Amino acid sequence: MSILMMLHDRTPGSGSTLAKLTSWRRLAWPLAIAAGLSLAAPVAQAADDWPNRPIRMLVPYPPGGGTDIIARIIQEDLGKQLGQTVVIENRGGAAGMIGTEAVARADPDGYTVLFTLSSHTINPAIYKKLSFDTANDFAPVSLVASLPQILVANPGFSANNVGDLLQQAKAAPGEISYGSVGNGSPSHIAGELLGLRTGTKMQHIPYRGGGPAVNDVLGNQIPLLWVSIPAAAGFVKTGRLKPLAVSTVRRSPMFPDVPTVQESGVADFEVDSWYAMFVPSKTPAPVIDRLSKAVSVVVQKPEIKEKLLGQGAEAVGSSPGRLGEIVNTELTKWASLAQEAKIKLD
Repeated sequence: MSILMMLHDRTPGSGSTLAKLTSWRRLAWPLAIAAGLSLAAPVAQAADDWPNRPIRMLVPYPPGGGTDIIARIIQEDLGKQLGQTVVIENRGGAAGMIGTEAVARADPDGYTVLFTLSSHTINPAIYKKLSFDTANDFAPVSLVASLPQILVANPGFSANNVGDLLQQAKAAPGEISYGSVGNGSPSHIAGELLGLRTGTKMQHIPYRGGGPAVNDVLGNQIPLLWVSIPAAAGFVKTGRLKPLAVSTVRRSPMFPDVPTVQESGVADFEVDSWYAMFVPSKTPAPVIDRLSKAVSVVVQKPEIKEKLLGQGAEAVGSSPGRLGEIVNTELTKWASLAQEAKIKLD
């Protein structure tokens, strides 16, 4: 008998409604608790048993780019920490949204993990429609590392610094092109922000990841590229790419001689990139907690920190809550910037 039926049962001799309701509650609460426990039992058991098979870490960008490089630095040690193999799957395209959607639609069992970069909070600002909800379809796990974007050029390009570049861009609006790792990426935002802050116009060429973009700058198909340091570091060190500036307010410890954009005379310019892990929403909290703690242990290992620093990245490691705060803050921040810069893509 439902509560609604009890409240309407007022026939003589049937006893008071209050008495019936009290009697029903005495029976219903134990039943409800038992039902709740029975429903929770499979989830708890699955969480206790996790992981009992390989974990798929999906990178929504091609091999060779910064996201892929950072993911592979932690891959083996993360597997050892969890006692299972971690398999990286690259699924690039559509500014990372193809792979990201695949994780959003995956079973929330902890066996499909998204390893992505800060474009995760940029795409909702610049695309009119996404096939997933960034705020609600993912549960944050942990920050992994952070680093600046770097503006690099083919050695044959005439500009040797940001000042030279801006002078040329103002003299020939729209004629100088720059590449990025894709629409909605931090490198795309860095290029748009530079134009917005300086009143210049350069042609944006989006790529499907850092690897293909770097190759085209090396081949002089395009003169300039904003890209994460891991994708360009080796080529900068060997002189095959010419660094012009970094996007953060502090210089990169990897390239201390390369100035920041702000040092180069552009006020209010900062684009800080990060790499992080997410899982589908509704993934059991114990699974998320264990995965987050495993990431934090791995990135604080001296050898892992050294490898990350070798790519210009600083090891972080964070709680799920801290990553969630960053996501919420940046969703608002980049939406404001996209509106100011009038960036909107189909």
